[in-house]
Amino acid sequence: MPKAIDINAILNTLSPLRNRGLETTEEEAKAAFATLESFNNGAVFTGSFDGVSPWERHCGGDELVHILKGETRLTVLSDSSEDILTLKSGMMTVVPQGCWHRFHAPGGVTVLTVTPQPTDHSTADDPR
Repeated sequence: MPKAIDINAILNTLSPLRNRGLETTEEEAKAAFATLESFNNGAVFTGSFDGVSPWERHCGGDELVHILKGETRLTVLSDSSEDILTLKSGMMTVVPQGCWHRFHAPGGVTVLTVTPQPTDHSTADDPR
């Protein structure tokens, strides 16, 4: 059954993740993000952070990334290229299935993603 979801109300219950980096634990990251609703083979998520995320990829499908607030540089790696997108509030992109990607948001960003599961993570300089 469909339902209305108040994204701002949910964001107000979360603590933004400060200085996100390779040392950030999964528990710390979970406190800054919320699952809004299940969707196909994944879910819709939201959260706020500053810093750099680890590399991630989703082999189960494309990921939609929408910037609700702030700005980030999103690096997307394919087999043959490295693309860096600057995304600001109100912008979105789709990360192709299986492409490694990470966020760099020194000034802070609030995201909404439609993310297939499972998610692979890597702390390698280049996870390809």
